[in-house]
Amino acid sequence: MAEHEHQTAVAAAAAETAPPNTSAAGQFNFTVPKKEITTVPDMGKWRRSQAYADYMGFILTLNEGVKRKKMTCDYEVSETAGRLLTMLGTLDRWIDETPPVDQPSRFGNKAFRTWYAKLDEEAESLVAVVLPAEVRAAAQEVAEYLKESVGNPTRIDYGTGHEAAFAAFLCCLCKVGALRADDRLAIVFRVFERYLVLTRKLQKTYRMEPAGSQGAWGLDDFQFLPFIWGSSQLVDHPTLEPRHFVEERAVNEHHQDYMFMECIKFINEMKTGPFAEHSNQLWNISAVPAWSKVNQGLIRMYRADCLEKFPVIQHFKFGSLLSIQPVKP
Repeated sequence: MAEHEHQTAVAAAAAETAPPNTSAAGQFNFTVPKKEITTVPDMGKWRRSQAYADYMGFILTLNEGVKRKKMTCDYEVSETAGRLLTMLGTLDRWIDETPPVDQPSRFGNKAFRTWYAKLDEEAESLVAVVLPAEVRAAAQEVAEYLKESVGNPTRIDYGTGHEAAFAAFLCCLCKVGALRADDRLAIVFRVFERYLVLTRKLQKTYRMEPAGSQGAWGLDDFQFLPFIWGSSQLVDHPTLEPRHFVEERAVNEHHQDYMFMECIKFINEMKTGPFAEHSNQLWNISAVPAWSKVNQGLIRMYRADCLEKFPVIQHFKFGSLLSIQPVKP
């Protein structure tokens, strides 16, 4: 697909990811999502798929929605968003109920598998409570993305592919009409933010390995999307420039308002030594003159480093809501 055609498809998907108040029950034949990308040449199917257009459209819609807005600004939290927060709170409580076990290896605590088994068992019923009654039939399909979003129970690792599964989960909720266009701020500032709190607790409690991390040469060991949306928040900021995020004082002053700063704060808490050494890619970004350039660059980097990488996308699952079928011309 030519680049301009691809952009058009993504723009169209962005318009569709938060549908009007109509029932989606008759629009989809809900199914259990499955993997479709098994070899490197299959990546072409992914790039041409409706799922890719819908997913990227969703990410860009949220990117526009949070532009120049603080996390502490006023916005509505819908009933569905409230139910999602309750659901994430339940998963958080299960961590407290499943403490790490004594084991010889420092990383990858096996108690995570016990925690995950509970999620595996309960995911469909958790999602059913979130969905409006008229689209509850989607629960089995949508729950698959929730299960994929918290890390891998075999390897006890977590990375940007798992993060993408949670974004896909939210995208599916938009496609069935459970979340709406006016939920955009609540999706990023409350629901995704709560998901970050949950996954950081999982990472710390069970000493999860970073999945596919490039260490200092990657953007971050675990996340990518909050840097995209966080840089959008900071576009045209009157005083904060990209060079300021490597200063501890600026981070401490602004982390409650800006997702980007909050991510830097978490990195500073988890890593020791000079910032330029443990997070070289981010250090390089601090030299970019404007947040709008940072935002555009991170979107390009996300496509290249996450969505174009076979080791990440081979785990992505496709169903009726995020379809492997090619975008309709």
